[in-house]
Amino acid sequence: QVQLVESGGGLVQAGGSLRLSCAASGRTFSRYAMGWFRQAPGKEREFVAAISWGAITYYADSVKGRFTISRDNAKNTVYLQMNSLKPEDTAVYYCAATNTIAVVTTSTPYDYWGQGTQVTVSS
Repeated sequence: QVQLVESGGGLVQAGGSLRLSCAASGRTFSRYAMGWFRQAPGKEREFVAAISWGAITYYADSVKGRFTISRDNAKNTVYLQMNSLKPEDTAVYYCAATNTIAVVTTSTPYDYWGQGTQVTVSS
């Protein structure tokens, strides 16, 4: 069982930056693929970024070049550094974990989800 707790969300002006953190419980965090997803009001949850346990990363086209996913296995934490934020990045951001070697870019394979953290970007 893995528990995930996100933090770091908030209100920021367009062009600003935020860093989200996702702290995971469990001794085998390093073996989990991790992902970030987001859901805006009235929209479906969408993929943002993912990182394998081997630190291979993958990004949605909408965030490529602006967001960076990383992980610190010693701290059982995955991060999402978000730069050049836009109003359309406003959403609840969720981290997710699955026990697999691959980079996972769809939501279905993820077994564990955090409660989400709100990111609001004002224009």
